Amino acid sequence: MMNIEYRKGNTGDLKEICTLIKGAIVNLERHNIFQWDNLYPDEKILREDIIKKELNVGIISGRIASIYVLNQESDDDYINGRWEYADLPYCVIHRLCVNPDFQNMGVAGRTMKHIEAEVLKMGIKAIRLDAFTENPFALKLYHSLGYRITGYADWRKGRFCLMEKYLELPEPA
Repeated sequence: MMNIEYRKGNTGDLKEICTLIKGAIVNLERHNIFQWDNLYPDEKILREDIIKKELNVGIISGRIASIYVLNQESDDDYINGRWEYADLPYCVIHRLCVNPDFQNMGVAGRTMKHIEAEVLKMGIKAIRLDAFTENPFALKLYHSLGYRITGYADWRKGRFCLMEKYLELPEPA
């Protein structure tokens, strides 16, 4: 199994990140999944994520294999969720993307496990995200990791599932 090293993204990564996103969009569209386009996520949004130190990259063999944004911000439409852990502090995952050259290698699942461990290190046990209802790959991944649908949001590209998970501390060895 290839080692993935995670770190904060920086502006020097921006060109490679934009290329990764464009490739992912082409790959999604090949599967008739039209959740992203040239308007979202664009370079401006990704640059802001980097400046706010919220964009992270997963590196394999010197190349960016995955990206994600982690913060405590959610769209206003998250009010549509029936959040089971509404009273707990939570983090939100945004813009998780795997470089098409590294897809079908377990990178998304490993990146999600990394994110969950990072959230636990922050002392937070609730995590939220949204997933396009027409992206069976993302939905399968999130369901397999124990995320449950709490509601829906309708945005420019269609309907998205609002999802949540309560993170358990790992059992001591």
